[in-house]
Amino acid sequence: MEGDLNIARRKFLKIAGLSAAMGISPGFGLKRDGNMHDSSSLQDMKLNPVKVSPDRVIRTVVGLRPYRPSGFVVRTEPVNSKTVVHNYGHGGAGITLSWGTSQLAVDIALQTNKKSFAVIGCGVVGLSTAILLQRNGFKVIIYAKDLPPATTSNIAGGFWFPTSIYEKSKVSDQFQTQFDLACKISHRMFQDYIGDYYGVWWTDQYSLGESNDFPGGKELYPNIKEYNNQHNNFGFDYVQQFSTMMIEPPIYLNALRRDFFLAGGEIKVRTFQSLKDVASLRESVIINCTGLGSGKLFNDTEITPVRGQLCILMPQPEIDYCYSGIVDGQFIYMLPRKDGILLGGTFQKGNWSLTPDDSDSEMILSRHLALAKSMGG
Repeated sequence: MEGDLNIARRKFLKIAGLSAAMGISPGFGLKRDGNMHDSSSLQDMKLNPVKVSPDRVIRTVVGLRPYRPSGFVVRTEPVNSKTVVHNYGHGGAGITLSWGTSQLAVDIALQTNKKSFAVIGCGVVGLSTAILLQRNGFKVIIYAKDLPPATTSNIAGGFWFPTSIYEKSKVSDQFQTQFDLACKISHRMFQDYIGDYYGVWWTDQYSLGESNDFPGGKELYPNIKEYNNQHNNFGFDYVQQFSTMMIEPPIYLNALRRDFFLAGGEIKVRTFQSLKDVASLRESVIINCTGLGSGKLFNDTEITPVRGQLCILMPQPEIDYCYSGIVDGQFIYMLPRKDGILLGGTFQKGNWSLTPDDSDSEMILSRHLALAKSMGG
């Protein structure tokens, strides 16, 4: 595995090139913790409040995050005469880590010296893996039961921030190295997709009442600022701001699928019930990107669903920022997209239900409404 990581590191350095030193904006000074400190307040930013009300809800959706306490899996497994390369278990960061872990998986797959590959799963991880294989000049077929928009990736918020991926006490140093590298690769590659065609754009995130650990390294989060005035920060005594990317899944996944087809890719609808079904594929190297499906298919007893429910409001084009924080003891977050304002959140481990829960919706709306009122909404 160390050799695989070294290959990926070299590829990342080639992709990233030489990074320019980050400048400091006028009017801000570095605190001892390295963050830029702003003596002004959030009210001075004049952020438009979200219009939160039940009659603005256009749909409520539920997604199941494929969570593993020891982190995602990128490794090989022999299945009869086949070689399976796993790429699954990303928790709440499937989109965020998609290019990074897919690059790690592809580097392993290419060591087999085969010319054609199968990818199981057509979510963001499966599509990213398939496209990277194509870029290396190989023939790829995606096999999947569900296609966009009926994938977990379509339900995701699409906010670039690695979250709910693992428990710190249960990961190894080797995994941490792998995780950090995947973050850096993915962050750099997403920057090449900025624009309307792919539905990727820069935005500002406001973490209300909390300080982030900045997974993958602080350099991945430009424009970090801090606000420390409770009376002018909507009731929070501390707010942290940074810039990151929003990825709109409906636009982005459709664009990836078009790219895959234009490069000669093929998608076949197929259900896999057992390893016998996997072994029946004609390709000798198979990349498994089935997410939660890996639990049953490959007997991964660690993987578990983490249920997330979203209330989606009518679009508000003037909302050009994101926020997250704890309101009345509940962690919530808001993500603006062209198809609506996403309000979360729930984080329910072991809950397999895909049916929206009215009590969850009430909790989500009431917390966001309280915050909107503090912002003047």
